[in-house]
Amino acid sequence: MGALDLIASKINRRDDEPNKALAKEIILTKRKDWVKELVENLKNKDKNIQSDCIKVLYEIGLGGSADLIAPYYREFADLLASKNNRLIWGAMIAIDTISFEKHNEVFSLLPQLISTIEKGSVITIDCGVGILAKLSTFKQYSDVTFPLLMEQLKRCPVKQLPMYAEKTLIAANSCNTTQFVGLLEERLEEIEKDSQKTRIKKIIKQIRT
Repeated sequence: MGALDLIASKINRRDDEPNKALAKEIILTKRKDWVKELVENLKNKDKNIQSDCIKVLYEIGLGGSADLIAPYYREFADLLASKNNRLIWGAMIAIDTISFEKHNEVFSLLPQLISTIEKGSVITIDCGVGILAKLSTFKQYSDVTFPLLMEQLKRCPVKQLPMYAEKTLIAANSCNTTQFVGLLEERLEEIEKDSQKTRIKKIIKQIRT
């Protein structure tokens, strides 16, 4: 029995629980051969199999075992050119989870990532912000990635701003806090919901202390 025998579409399930269960099993057993099998089937002719495979793979990353999927960063990058939106945002989630593990390789994908963010869905942009924030924690990339991150915070919908600001916190340092706080204070005037204002004010306080 291989990994493909356990994905949702192969056992006639329309929910994602089998895929989540498979991801947990791979995390526990460290089945690298199953990871490889799933990656190989990202190009399967059956779109349901493709979707199941990317789901299992990014769940492995989200489950704390990014090291198991990190070697396949190029395969995930290839999916960004797909016409299947689920594969695109699934790949972005996977890349987000490996951005610390494979920071140099992920940075090399930056033009492709930015292009994907520019035309992407909400989930794709969410992951893009996460990737940029993680890369911005590295001194060798921050001069390039932090301005791109600020651009996303500057133009994102108000409802996304608190989450994006929270993601950006890890990249805040003595060189960029003035810019970061200034942007948040400027956009604070646009926010109507008290809960969202509270989250932004909390972030500003954290940065300043």
